[in-house]
Amino acid sequence: MTTASGPAPVAPPEPPRHPLDPDPARATKARAVFALGLIGALTGLFVGGVVPATVALVLARQARRDAYTSGGFLTGSAWLRQGERLAWTGLVLVATAVVAAVVIGVVRLAEAPYGHDFAPNVD
Repeated sequence: MTTASGPAPVAPPEPPRHPLDPDPARATKARAVFALGLIGALTGLFVGGVVPATVALVLARQARRDAYTSGGFLTGSAWLRQGERLAWTGLVLVATAVVAAVVIGVVRLAEAPYGHDFAPNVD
């Protein structure tokens, strides 16, 4: 067995890390954002999803700030994006449920008789 002549391809070496640099780790807030966003999306039509979705969006903002200040040592941006999307989906479902309830309420109110319905022998 023979090999081709010439220099072997070499990958560029990674820049040396400082010994005190932390290892990259997934942000725990990223998982929490995803979980709260999922709960918000699943319970959005029941109007209960507004609380976890709002908490997920606030937590996502904090997680992005933490990831920025960590200098790249906190990972989990994909979990954050998915959690934010699910949280916004939950809020849209809450808004849809509230608008539908208001429309149904107005239609039922419009169909109700106006004024008092007295007996025929009352003046």
